[in-house]
Amino acid sequence: MNLTLVAVLGVVIIVVVAAFSERLNLAAPLSLVVAGIGLSFLPGVPHPEVEPELILAGVLPPLLYSAAVNMPMVDFRRNIRPITGLAVLLVVGTTLGAGWLFHWLVPGIGWPAAFALGAVISPTDAVAATSVGRRLGLPPRLLTVLEGEGLVNDASALVLLRSAVAAVAGSVSVWGVVGEFAFSVVVAVGIGILVGIVNVRARALLGNAVLNTAISFVVPFIAFLPAEEAGASGVLAVVVAGLVTGHLAPRHLRATDRLAETVNWRTAAFLLESGMFLLMGLSVKTLIDEAHEDGSSVWRALAIGLAASALVIVARVVFVGPLVAGLYREQRKAARFKPRLETTQAVLRGDESNPAVTERLDKASPRRVAHFRKRLDRAAADVEFRLTETLGWRGGVVLGWAGMRGAITLAAAQTLPQDTPDRALLVLIAYVVATTTLLVQGMTLPAVIRAARVPAEDPDRTRQEYVRLMTELADAAKSVLDDPAEGPFSDAVLDRVRSDVRVPGKAPVGRSASDVQQYLRLRLRVLTEQSERLQRARSSGGYSSETLSRAQTALDVEMARLEQLADKPAS
Repeated sequence: MNLTLVAVLGVVIIVVVAAFSERLNLAAPLSLVVAGIGLSFLPGVPHPEVEPELILAGVLPPLLYSAAVNMPMVDFRRNIRPITGLAVLLVVGTTLGAGWLFHWLVPGIGWPAAFALGAVISPTDAVAATSVGRRLGLPPRLLTVLEGEGLVNDASALVLLRSAVAAVAGSVSVWGVVGEFAFSVVVAVGIGILVGIVNVRARALLGNAVLNTAISFVVPFIAFLPAEEAGASGVLAVVVAGLVTGHLAPRHLRATDRLAETVNWRTAAFLLESGMFLLMGLSVKTLIDEAHEDGSSVWRALAIGLAASALVIVARVVFVGPLVAGLYREQRKAARFKPRLETTQAVLRGDESNPAVTERLDKASPRRVAHFRKRLDRAAADVEFRLTETLGWRGGVVLGWAGMRGAITLAAAQTLPQDTPDRALLVLIAYVVATTTLLVQGMTLPAVIRAARVPAEDPDRTRQEYVRLMTELADAAKSVLDDPAEGPFSDAVLDRVRSDVRVPGKAPVGRSASDVQQYLRLRLRVLTEQSERLQRARSSGGYSSETLSRAQTALDVEMARLEQLADKPAS
């Protein structure tokens, strides 16, 4: 069948299945896998053979970048311990445990190949979990941990897979693996930070939404390729580049550029991830045929795959218990630290009850005091986060059950060398693990969430926080309007902008060109000041990411509209 026709039919199937899934209140990834499995056994349905390297080097980088750009840096930093635990320690533990299981059940493959297959099935795919969680109202911190784990664990698993594959052909020491892992992380983080900063700075010079979006589509590969060439983790470099870009973009890129990029990237990510799940389902018939041709037993692969699925599920549940206990200890430590922090903040506000501290502050330069105050405010916000945004055992239950594997597992399995003993059997085992965990855990996750009764975010607290932030932004606008530096502005323009700060309206129509230009210039100046105040609020960590994102979107929409009006030539 013509490749173009296959692509067109694929997109149509993805959209139709996603639309029906939404109406049936199902997660689209699960429906796409089921639809793909059904289609794979129909006569005449093509079974496209996609090189696994194309998925790992062509599809995975943009998917990770798209998710990382939307991950608030503050949330990632605050949850770095649970994310690292799940994405590194659990991946390593699962690789070792699954490797031992495979070596026992398939002794002819040897230890290196057994550990390679263990690394293949160790990373989770958080797309299905987060799609279910968002629909059922999981708290933001739980979603952040799931998304953060999905961003980082692919890097851990692929580094372990690379070491295990190298061991198949030669000898690799434990310390060699540790050294390679450390090297991969350090180099990848450095490349990712550099690419993220250069990306934002360079695109800020373009001033064109189409050109900006076009460049953004190649940024993941600009981070991925050099890291891979250096022997580091390309996917980790992509994640870091995305986090840095998402953090710096509001400061440097125009609202028009960011809104256009968001829509285009959301569409691209939807098609890529949906295509992978559909392809995962379509692959089942091909994998079964390959196993038959190789003389492997499909039933044996099914039995071993189910055993491995049980192992990875149990390993995750067992690991999450101590993880949640560690978060409880963090919460108790934050509660003990909070009074000392409040005392220090009171001194900074002018309380002279502690003369020793006051004397030291008097001797310090204003710049150092301001820097100290900023760090103290951030620490106070982190303490408040740990006290209010808790996971608890209910969240731990959901976190333990949300360990579905996905299409990346299948793609990684197909990168095993062709001369690997029982290769077709191993690839089919990986497919069974990915499909079993995705469908069994994915379809039962809504019931687990409802049974655990994870407390949703308090809407009253969210509303009050949003009002408090908007009041702060209104104060920023007032400071500009009370003393506009780029004047003079007519009284009519000043009155109109003051009104629009409360209720955004349309630019003055039917007035003089001078009034219109004054309005646009002053209104954009007010919005810029509000955006800068919003970035300072983001850095301080005093507001939740949901509240900040909501305020940022409101500012961006209004700013983008006015930027387009300002770009139009005067008539």
